[in-house]
Amino acid sequence: MDFKNLVKNNRSYRRFDEQFVIERETLLELIELARLAASGRNAQPLKYFLSSDKDLNEQIFSTLAWAGYLKEWPGPEKGERPSAYIIVLLDREISDHFLCDDGIAMQNILLGAVEKGLGGCILRAINKTLLSAILNLRDRFEIIDVVALGKPIEKVVITNIGDDGDIRYYRDENGVHYVPKRSLDELIVN
Repeated sequence: MDFKNLVKNNRSYRRFDEQFVIERETLLELIELARLAASGRNAQPLKYFLSSDKDLNEQIFSTLAWAGYLKEWPGPEKGERPSAYIIVLLDREISDHFLCDDGIAMQNILLGAVEKGLGGCILRAINKTLLSAILNLRDRFEIIDVVALGKPIEKVVITNIGDDGDIRYYRDENGVHYVPKRSLDELIVN
């Protein structure tokens, strides 16, 4: 897959084939891509907690809020939940700031996932206190983001923003997920 298609296929997927197993080795390969990412001041303050364990995944899932624009949707049903999670942590013994490191690292992780036929979703609506307790994290670690991963079972379509200017993503009656994007002309300031 060429790079442009890799980027186009890197959508926020929220429904997965929960029975699809993601091996720890695959998660390690994705973290290797995060490890190679640029880091502000080259501090490299991010660490990662990995889970592909069904019981632990269920506990992690309980701490997450999904798709803020889809008010009537509580998140993926059983059978459609992620097969794995990567919890992105700030190691405060290295730095108190992560700058934009998490975004760069997660983009590498998700592009690597797409290349492997997987998909994911970055979540920041997290009950961090509960998740930290579930993971038994030491005080030095601050939860920044959660990357949910799995084999996508939903279709995500990029559309143009309509005349009304509404940027909210939505689903049609068939469950197809639409993501409005601004036009290229609208992004360029000359």
